[in-house]
Amino acid sequence: MTPTARPERHTWLFPSHLVEAARHDGAGPDQGRPRRTVRDWVVDTAIFLLAVLVGVLAAETSAQYSSEVVNLVDQIVGGLACCAVWLRRRWPVGLAVTLCVVSVFAPTAGGAMLAALFSVAVRRPFREVAWIGLLAVGTSTVQVFVRPEPGTSNILAIGIGVVLILLVTAWGMLVRSRRQLVEALRDRAVRAEAEAGLRAEQAQRQAREAIAREMHDVLAHRLTLLSVHAGALEFRPDAPPAQVARAAGVIRDSAHEALQDLREIIGVLRAPDEEGGAANRPQPTLVTLDSLVAEVREAGMKVVLDSTVTDPGAVPAATGRTVYRIAQEALTNARKHAPGAEVTLTLRGRPGEGLTLDVANPAPTGPVPHVPGSGQGLIGLTERATLAGGRLTHGPAPDGGFALHAWLPWPV
Repeated sequence: MTPTARPERHTWLFPSHLVEAARHDGAGPDQGRPRRTVRDWVVDTAIFLLAVLVGVLAAETSAQYSSEVVNLVDQIVGGLACCAVWLRRRWPVGLAVTLCVVSVFAPTAGGAMLAALFSVAVRRPFREVAWIGLLAVGTSTVQVFVRPEPGTSNILAIGIGVVLILLVTAWGMLVRSRRQLVEALRDRAVRAEAEAGLRAEQAQRQAREAIAREMHDVLAHRLTLLSVHAGALEFRPDAPPAQVARAAGVIRDSAHEALQDLREIIGVLRAPDEEGGAANRPQPTLVTLDSLVAEVREAGMKVVLDSTVTDPGAVPAATGRTVYRIAQEALTNARKHAPGAEVTLTLRGRPGEGLTLDVANPAPTGPVPHVPGSGQGLIGLTERATLAGGRLTHGPAPDGGFALHAWLPWPV
């Protein structure tokens, strides 16, 4: 599930900053300060009522030893301070500093000051929390001497104020650390989700490329077959009608299959998210090597297959497919560069020792027509064998021909 598709029916249970962060992760527009959720309204109302409760208790205590005018002013200031608690999300630092100073002369603002201090501890870094906490300790100490309470020890009053400030600050920092942990886990989940999507996309792209490479080999084989027979018809216009008809049939079949392969390659690259015929097409294995040899023999090429592998189906599919592709490309190269020469394929191997494929052909006896696209097949074969855990060597033979040797692992 992508970030834009996450359900939002329970967002009222989360703080507004988490909801806004999730909305930004979903590429939503930035609408400035986040709006309060239902949870935020409940928390703000509870803090406001606690501040009012502390202010009422302080007003009742102050009424016992202060004049009516002082009590009235104190209650008005305390009421305004409690109302200012609703601004703690927008201006936490300024509100906390102001209420710390006001609480020196108005004890009824003490609850609002603690609420503002809690907001600073939740939303601001430790450096700001530390100096505002020290300011709150200092102003609470001064308040004991400015508005002393008869019958209460100054040391006890100062101790109670310091303990309350430390508890509120520690509570706010604990909430802040928990929020940071939740945000870190959320960011980690978003990154993991994005990385999973990228891995899936990369795996899909690699699968498409593998299919395209496999089909490219087949397409190159078809086109080379078509080119060789077309060149033979060009150089032998006086060939017997039967030979001309056979060559024309091979050209027709190769052209038809090449067009089909090309159409499937384009379909794979154009529609990567759809299951096309290329993805469902059976891949060649060592079992189909005989069919390949029969196909090139029908095209007029002399091929001798010498194999001691009695059960080709027992060979792993990946290894057998690699052997098939090497043999296919080797036959294509022999057809291009040594037309008319007999090609010998020697296949040996058993589990634990690996598979060995040798392809050899003598030097051509006549002129060799130029076929475009030469020079890249052997490089691709070497890379294919290396990726399969094997090795491949090739080069001119002592008799002037060409030889190719490949070894591939065949585990027990």
